Parts: sequence; C-alpha cells; structure tokens
Amino acid sequence: MPIYGPELDDPVSIPELLRYGLENKPDEDALISLDTGHTWRELDESSTRLARNYLALGLEPGDRIASLMPNRTALIVHYIACMKSGLIGVPLNYRYMSPEIDHALEVSGASALIAHAERAKDISNCKNVSKLPLGTISYGAKDSASPSFEELVTNDIEGVELLAPDPNSPAFIFFTSGSTGPAKGVTHSYESLRWMFGSCAEGFEMNGDDTILSGSSISHIGGFIFSFMALSKGARVLVARRFDPDEIIPLLRENRPTVLCMIPAAMFRVIRDHGATREDFTTIRLCRSGSDSVPLELEREFMDLTGHPIDEGYGSSEIGLATLNPPSGVIKMGSIGPPLQGFVFSIRDEDGNELQTGEDGNAWIKTKSLMVGYWENPEATKKVITDGWFNVGDVLRADEDGYLWFKGRKKQIIVHDGSNICPQEVEGALLEHEAVELAGVVGIHDVMHGENVRAFITVREGARQPKVMELIKFARERVGYKAPEDIVILQEMPLNPTGKIDRLKLKRLAEEEHSHR
Repeated sequence: MPIYGPELDDPVSIPELLRYGLENKPDEDALISLDTGHTWRELDESSTRLARNYLALGLEPGDRIASLMPNRTALIVHYIACMKSGLIGVPLNYRYMSPEIDHALEVSGASALIAHAERAKDISNCKNVSKLPLGTISYGAKDSASPSFEELVTNDIEGVELLAPDPNSPAFIFFTSGSTGPAKGVTHSYESLRWMFGSCAEGFEMNGDDTILSGSSISHIGGFIFSFMALSKGARVLVARRFDPDEIIPLLRENRPTVLCMIPAAMFRVIRDHGATREDFTTIRLCRSGSDSVPLELEREFMDLTGHPIDEGYGSSEIGLATLNPPSGVIKMGSIGPPLQGFVFSIRDEDGNELQTGEDGNAWIKTKSLMVGYWENPEATKKVITDGWFNVGDVLRADEDGYLWFKGRKKQIIVHDGSNICPQEVEGALLEHEAVELAGVVGIHDVMHGENVRAFITVREGARQPKVMELIKFARERVGYKAPEDIVILQEMPLNPTGKIDRLKLKRLAEEEHSHR
C-alpha cells in the first residue's frame, strides 16, 4: 500500500514569501555571506528595484532570464526579482562549459543572461549568447558595455508596475541530466514552488529563530529550496561563496547557524580540516546531507567531531525534497527517512504493481510540488508522469515503520560531488580524440565524492597509443569537471548482444579493480 507523509497545511504564497521577516524583524539580518548582507527590508527593496529594472530593459512576464552565477547573496536577490516581475528564472550550473550554456539557452529560449565577469571568456565562445534578444547583464565587471547587475539593483525607477503572477504559470527552469541525451529543463510553477518550500520547511521544523547554512550551490534545486524555505519561515540564511573549510568554518564561527546542509564530499573536507572543532558545531540542531548516499565513514567522523548525527534525505529536481529523518523523532542511520508532509510514495515492480514492505522496487511519488513538466518536451514528461504519479527511476525499499531506504539508481547518471554527469557526454568528448576508437564511461563508488568517473577506451588500429593524462586533459578541455579521473586502455571493448557497449560489464571491471587497490 502507499506510504503517506503527514498532511501539509496551506503553505505561504510566493508573493508573501518575505512577509514574516518584514512584519516581525524588518531591520534584522535576512541574508548574510562573509562579505555582504541584507536585512529583510533591504532584501525586499533591492529585489523590487531589480524587478522593475528588468522590466524596464524590455523583459516581459513569461520571458526567460538565465543566470550563470556563483553563490552570492546577489543571486537570491535576482531570484526574488524574477518572482516579483513574473520572469522565468533559468539557473545554470556555474561549472557549465560553453556547449552546456548554449544548450540551456537554446532549450529555454532565454531572452537575457546575467553572468559573472569571470566567465566572460566562456560566454564569448557561446554561439547562442549573441542571439539573446536582450543580451547579457554583467556582474562583477569593472568596465562593461552591457547593463550591470550592480546598477540595476541600486537604481530607482518609477512607472513600472509589478503584478502578481498567475500561481500556475512557470516560475523557474532547472536543468538536470537524464540517463541519455542532453539535459532537460525541469519546470516549476509558483504553485509547485510554494508546496515545495512548505514541505521542506515542515520537514526541517524551521522557525523564525533558525539560521541555516546551506553549503551547496543555490543554482541547484537543493540549495535553492533550502534557502527559500528558510526565508518563508523568517529564518536567517547564510550564503557560502565556496564549499571549502576556509569558507564554511568562519561562517559557522561568526554566525552560529542552527541548521547545516552540505553534500557528503564537501562535508568530508570540512570535518577533516585540522581547524574544525566541536565548538564550531555547538549551535547546530540539524545537519542534513544528501544528493547521494551518505557513507558510513562520514556518519562516524561527523558524530565523533560534532556529537550530532547526519540526517539523510532524498529528493530530485522534479519534486524537491521528498523524505527526511524527523529531526525531533527517530533518525535511522542509513535510511533516507519517511515521506515529508504532502508526499505519497508507492514502491512498485516493473509492471506497476505495488510491492510488500521490505521489498526493493521502483519509487513512484505523488505530491503537489511535482514539476509542471520538462520545458517544451511533452514526450519526456509523459515518460515519467502517469496519472499524477512521478516515476523517479530509483530503487527504494520501505520498512515496517514507513522509513525508506535508497537501494540504487536505475539511470546511468554518475553523481560526482552532487553534480550529475551523463556518461554519453563524456564518451563523446573522448571519441573526438583521433586515437580513440570506442569509449565507455561508468561511475565507481568513492567515499569522498560519491562516484568518480572511470573511462574505458580502445585505440584505433595504426594510431599512436595516447598517454592516460593526455586523454584526461583532452576530455577536460571539452567537458570540464565531467572529465574522467582515470582511463583504462583495453584491447577489446565489451559489447552486449545488440552491439552496444556493455556498461554493466565495465562497471564490474571498474569495481573489481577498485577493490584490489
């Protein structure tokens, strides 16, 4: 039978997202980083000015505005401005290379792009940037011919009316990688976002006295949700500009957060830093980690240092955070917890039949925070949504207490440091090398990073056999962080009966080699 989370009361609407903070503590800090901050009043006024200036540039409600920005408080201001103006925000992974930026701009049909000045070279190599109807908006540029974010967020403008958008209209498009092919645009409406924020806030037991440190990218759905669910409850948000100990530990010491959210790889680096002490974590009441299974080694080391358990959860770009061990209840180590408020899970076999408690099966989820669909891709949407149920594509198991346990991904996506990597994209980059005949890419388990990228190649007959580091550098120039950490040169590539590369066999080879190291 289905596994139900608690009922979720009507959450705050997007136009009233900042209401609690504005009414109860307008001149207290709402948003802080190590170099800047905003009170609730300043956050509201800055985002309003920016929203009006966006419309004054010629953007209209429903237009898409993409952002290629590192973690900054300015990015939160930008997102709120999009919500106030009815523009559809399109956050791009800051690690995107030029081809990925081009793809996102083309799929979303963006009218403008706001980008940090340090990405100017990559932007200049994008073929679709010059096609943007309203061009680029620069951030952090000393001298730029394009409009600057700094000007738009500070200049007052009159005569531009901000109208509350239709709750069912699209609000944001988040790009996520599928198991095959290019990234798809996960589209959320204002309505799905408010239920997403509401479920997460209730699951975290957030209130106006909390301070959250989300040590992850706010261009990704996780950091985005955690930041805005906190703001909706009047909680203070700390923005980490980077996710290394030199950034995180000072934020812990100076601002004393009560909630900490980090992906496993980043959390490993923080707790293994020689400067980290138990005192740094004394105000933490909840530490949440996810994006991949939390290694037992991390659980033990974090508990030894801080005295707190790690609370593991589960979610996706299409639905938001869906499960969490209850902070004031029972935390089962290794479990992703029970369904959050407003979520229903069904564990099914390949034929869609519900399974008994304790059996591994496909996860189907129903929630009001479900995406509207993949942007302008109804066929892909129909493949994963049936009668309001979302077929996640992951294998879970439910225990007798209604707690869920993650058993593995059916998709071939490699999750490295919280980023999704499509094997076919990496293979394509390797195949551009003149000496490579065939390429197969898999992920292998890694305690620090979740999964590392391992590539297998065969060399063209008569070609010079390239050195491994030469191939890694070659791939890195094309796909950046997605490039393999290691490459194995084979005499013969294993193929399945249909002639396709047998990735299951490659994965077994990689795991066997890894276990012998």
